[in-house]
Amino acid sequence: MTHERLSLGARGEEMAVAFLKKHRYRILERNFTTPLGEIDIIARKGRTLAFVEVKTRSSLAFGSPAEAVGLRKQQQIIKAAKWYLAERRGRELQPRFDVIAVLLQGECADIEHVPAAFEL
Repeated sequence: MTHERLSLGARGEEMAVAFLKKHRYRILERNFTTPLGEIDIIARKGRTLAFVEVKTRSSLAFGSPAEAVGLRKQQQIIKAAKWYLAERRGRELQPRFDVIAVLLQGECADIEHVPAAFEL
């Protein structure tokens, strides 16, 4: 992955964290890595434990950022979330799989939060 793409992704994740905090989510983990895959953000709001995938794009040339979270990626996130729940506390919370799509065009940013974007 190029430095430019990594930088774009990091900017998008920072914006996603700020967005979630603004909406009263408590960030529990960032870039949580398991033997089964990575989860960009794990956040809690009330009784909901959100496993959040962040996708950042600089244009719509290849579709919207949210469209990039395909079935294979969803399955990887679900496996990593199950590992997290088995190894950590949080079993009493309601898990949910969210996507935050960030479109960065110049200095403008459009952030779309899709709660419950996919299910088990």
